[in-house]
Amino acid sequence: MTKWISWLQTDISLLKKEKSKRLRLKDQRKVIQLFANLMSAGFNLTEMVSFLERSQLLPTKQIKQMRQSLLNGRGMADMLVELGFSDEVVTQLSLAEIHGNTLTSLQKIDSYLANLTQVKKKLIEVATYPVILLSFLVLIMLGLKNYLLPQLENGNWATTLISNFPVIFLGTFLAVLIFIFVTLFIAKRQSRLKVWSFLSRFPFLGKAVQLYLTAYYAREWGNLIGQGVELAQITQLMQEQKSLLFQEIGKDMEEALLSGRDFHQKVLDYPFFLRELSLIIEYGEVKSKLGSELDIFAEETWTTFFYKLTKSTQIIQPIIFIFVALMIVMIYAAMLLPMYENMGGYF
Repeated sequence: MTKWISWLQTDISLLKKEKSKRLRLKDQRKVIQLFANLMSAGFNLTEMVSFLERSQLLPTKQIKQMRQSLLNGRGMADMLVELGFSDEVVTQLSLAEIHGNTLTSLQKIDSYLANLTQVKKKLIEVATYPVILLSFLVLIMLGLKNYLLPQLENGNWATTLISNFPVIFLGTFLAVLIFIFVTLFIAKRQSRLKVWSFLSRFPFLGKAVQLYLTAYYAREWGNLIGQGVELAQITQLMQEQKSLLFQEIGKDMEEALLSGRDFHQKVLDYPFFLRELSLIIEYGEVKSKLGSELDIFAEETWTTFFYKLTKSTQIIQPIIFIFVALMIVMIYAAMLLPMYENMGGYF
């Protein structure tokens, strides 16, 4: 009850401010690209901010936030938090500051954001035309309901469906929105381990979750292990990151390692990781090349993830077109069936 009262007493302007902090993918990628290019040219963080301030390559607001972060003695990862970057990107840079491959991490983050931007763009392109088509279909159904159907003497299953279609469509859409909102509300109050474990058990979504998390963690573990960081230290570092899932996995793994379990055995306990990850870890430990093998495995998994994600977006249009085609057939049935009945047909 106390939490609810404090939330209700929160200044609305502060909530809007927090919400507006998240940068768009395009803006995140632009900042990462600039940082990577300047770092490859030998600039340190202070010189980067000074150069960006003079060149005006970024908005003045972002430059002021960067300058304030420098004055507060913060590093690149904390600076990106102030700019509104996602926890996934911030965590990668925070770990990069530890294992020392900051430039490589920036370049990989740039590739990651580029793929996400491409998938998002493709999804918008694929969904725009079907959404417009569905909107016109709803308007056509409303017109038929108000002008055509009242003129038909005998009703049938098609006319009944057309008459109720706008209500069914809008009601279903509203129900889906409410379901998503309630699900997100509940998920935010659950353990991230439980949430991701639950999602990984769905037929199609589960595979995407496994590919994404396997690639993400394999790359970060590979970078840290490749720089000679011990597993005990890695679990401690994971608990210090922004990502809640990172923190929970780090704590859970630390307890498992202290109880005598092997790294690869513990990885098998998480259903949101591919089973191949455990095999790669076990094989890499034997060959003493775990860091490089995890990095290679992560790159291959990222490629598979974005390929499947792009491919899945191409399924949206055919499904919607089939649905629209069925609705058009029902419209013709609603108009033609009464005509055949008047001619003495049996339907």
